[in-house]
Amino acid sequence: MTELSYLTATRASYDTVAVDYAERYGNALASMPLTRAMLAAFAELVQAAGDGPAADIGCGPGHVAAHLNALGVPVFGVDLSPKMVEVARQRYPGLRFHEGSMTALDLKDGELGGIVAWYSTHHIPTEQLPVVFAEFHRTLAPGGHLLLGTHVGDERLHLQRAYGHPVSYESCLLPPDRITELLAEAGLIVSARLLEEPGEGRKRPHVCLLARKPEPS
Repeated sequence: MTELSYLTATRASYDTVAVDYAERYGNALASMPLTRAMLAAFAELVQAAGDGPAADIGCGPGHVAAHLNALGVPVFGVDLSPKMVEVARQRYPGLRFHEGSMTALDLKDGELGGIVAWYSTHHIPTEQLPVVFAEFHRTLAPGGHLLLGTHVGDERLHLQRAYGHPVSYESCLLPPDRITELLAEAGLIVSARLLEEPGEGRKRPHVCLLARKPEPS
């Protein structure tokens, strides 16, 4: 089956920028107290449910997975870019990282107690998001939790240069309410929302959504 062109372009772009991306963002959580608070809440919920490990989908250089691991969550990372996976393995040799696409996760139904998708789903064209959110729903155990963080807006950007390198990928920004609707259509119910407005070091608003896969009634 031929791979969709946006996946090929995104993989190649992040292979190109992986090392510089890790240098820029690998320690970013140290200056993000609100993000750390949401990650801590997510970690507590996943540990309390005890339904399986968490997966950091679109893990990049692995810093979010490492933070969750430090909070006591069994976690592994998945990324489309083999170079990003290589960097993550080098930075965190005690954790597991492998290549994969969020559009077709190589995971069993109900295998996960939690999913983190941090600054990764905005690379998915809006028309393809239902496929991704359906995969999140499929792989989460009933009662499992999703923490999704992303830029928000109402535009579709095409990036040609990033982190000092030529790239070719899109960033599809949606309003928080639309993301919430798409999650609900996939069977994932948002229970908490944190919206951070543009500020120092942040050009666009960012939303963090905590959602849950309901247990059968």
